[in-house]
Amino acid sequence: MSDIEILSNLVLAPYIMKATALISNGRKVGGNQFRHQFATLGILLDYKYFSNSVLLKAALIHDLLEEKPLTNIRELRSIDNDANRVVDLVLEVTKDENDTKAEYLRKVLEYGSSNAKILKVADRISNLTDLHRDNYNVEKMTNYLDETEKYVIPMAIQVNSNMVIELTDLIKARRQILHGSLS
Repeated sequence: MSDIEILSNLVLAPYIMKATALISNGRKVGGNQFRHQFATLGILLDYKYFSNSVLLKAALIHDLLEEKPLTNIRELRSIDNDANRVVDLVLEVTKDENDTKAEYLRKVLEYGSSNAKILKVADRISNLTDLHRDNYNVEKMTNYLDETEKYVIPMAIQVNSNMVIELTDLIKARRQILHGSLS
């Protein structure tokens, strides 16, 4: 099947409906978590993951369980034939509340599936796109960029060399913003 045929057969509506629960969850950079889910999906489409329906569906709800912990997982698992694998992937990229961010990212890097790493990298690309001085202080931005270099770039190296280029470019641009703010 062609990419157009694959995408035309992809049913995302039930996942979009579940993601609407995130409309009420704002982001420090503006907008809400719902829009961030779509940004992550858009990044995956940009990298032509058209035939990976589990990955694309998971992108739409990847933050749902962290942001809305009372979400009914059994209900999510009954959405469609992909639902069990989608939920398993979402669980794989959901940070355990007892883990630090570094511990969580290390676990994804060392033990995560290829899909988990791809999704985490796309998520981080979206987050870096929104990382600006007017929303975050210099220390937080620096830590976020360092964390990306330590954990997320190695994930990208394992799964998609083009994503490495984008991450590297985003980090360079954000560091230039920081250096400009320190002058």
